[in-house]
Amino acid sequence: MAMLSINDLPEDVLVELLSHVAEYDLIHCCRLVCSLWRDVVDMPTLWKRKCQLEGFSPKGGIRIPDDWKSFYFLFKLRKNLIRNPCAKEGFNSWRIDEDGGDKWAIEELPGGHGQPIPLPDVKKYFVTSFSDCKKSQFIDLKADGYWEELMDEVQPDIVVTDWYAARYDCGCQYEVCVQLLSEDFIVLQEFCPEPVLIDQWSDAKWRQMSHTFRNYGPGVRHIKFQHGGKDRQFWAGWYGVRVTSSSLVIEPPISDGQ
Repeated sequence: MAMLSINDLPEDVLVELLSHVAEYDLIHCCRLVCSLWRDVVDMPTLWKRKCQLEGFSPKGGIRIPDDWKSFYFLFKLRKNLIRNPCAKEGFNSWRIDEDGGDKWAIEELPGGHGQPIPLPDVKKYFVTSFSDCKKSQFIDLKADGYWEELMDEVQPDIVVTDWYAARYDCGCQYEVCVQLLSEDFIVLQEFCPEPVLIDQWSDAKWRQMSHTFRNYGPGVRHIKFQHGGKDRQFWAGWYGVRVTSSSLVIEPPISDGQ
């Protein structure tokens, strides 16, 4: 009786077996075993199965990714690339670009003449003074796991959000600027809207800024996130715009195809 090998298994059984192997071992070990295993590891069916096993489902459960392998890795990497977004670690990870007036400060929510934020885990915010206050972070995509081919060929969505609010008793100004940068820090695309002006005696509610970069072209290697502002009445202290819970997430691209 002839001895059977694992390669004699039906393709769907081999896909199921390999789908339980860690992604690093699939790429760096299993794919190198033989041409059959290489072809199986490259199959969308295998990566779709791994997505199912690890609970990575398309948004709403109905839209289908163009590339299941990229979809899988983008979900594995998915996290907020802004470090210390809610001031838990003071100003760690932030570069202070402008420190006007009485400089940046950190306060506890809801703060004087403030409102609670609809984010239960957020306890603190950064607050600006009576002259320009801006701070920023530079994100190195490769250092965070996003290799060049992934960014250039897949061009996943880059989703940026930020929360800001005013005090009830003082008007303020909110500013944000996000730049997609090349390896040499050349600006390839940016989102730098006009400042948001909030009048005195506003509702002081927290509002979310959101922007998504799509189809931005090849070459993106770094991202610069900068935000801040000031108060509009030139009051000593910290009466300017409040910011917290900044977020920058690389999202898997999803199409509506079946």
